[in-house]
Amino acid sequence: MKKYTFSSLTKTLLMVMALFFYENVIAQYQQPPQSRSPFWENVQFGGGLGLSFGSGYTDISIAPSAIYNVNPYLAVGLGLQGSYVSSKGYYDSGIYGVSFLTYINPIPQIQLSINLNESYVNNHYDAYYDQRAYTDSFWNTALFLGAGYRTGNVTVGLAYNVLFDENDNVYGDALTPFVRAYF
Repeated sequence: MKKYTFSSLTKTLLMVMALFFYENVIAQYQQPPQSRSPFWENVQFGGGLGLSFGSGYTDISIAPSAIYNVNPYLAVGLGLQGSYVSSKGYYDSGIYGVSFLTYINPIPQIQLSINLNESYVNNHYDAYYDQRAYTDSFWNTALFLGAGYRTGNVTVGLAYNVLFDENDNVYGDALTPFVRAYF
């Protein structure tokens, strides 16, 4: 019986072919990479930024938020808020809080909103005339119901604070204009 042997060139060629076919088989079983999970495809980030300066007056606010689009008609989310207001020689105020957001889009151009705000307010009043300086700290709850015109990622409208109390020294008026954007 004749013994069959392979040359080293043949062995090398067989190894290269085996590796080539092995790589092709493995490549067929690999899943294509997914860019993001389905949950994150429906999340949008946005919020607001406010700056106002005047003669002895400063107002700085920041309000980042994130929403989850349940479907084309409904989005829910959370927001944070922080603001600092100062009127030189009269008062300064710090407000920090969280917002629970709901946006309803009955048609693409109209957005209805429900915004429940829970905020910690720290007001400091300077001494003036016959008044002594004092600090007033408290929690404030606001419930804004709003309606706005929506175009693309931006909505412009008005919101009404149904829990407004003029004695709270938090909001100047129950009616608040807004501009919000989500990306």
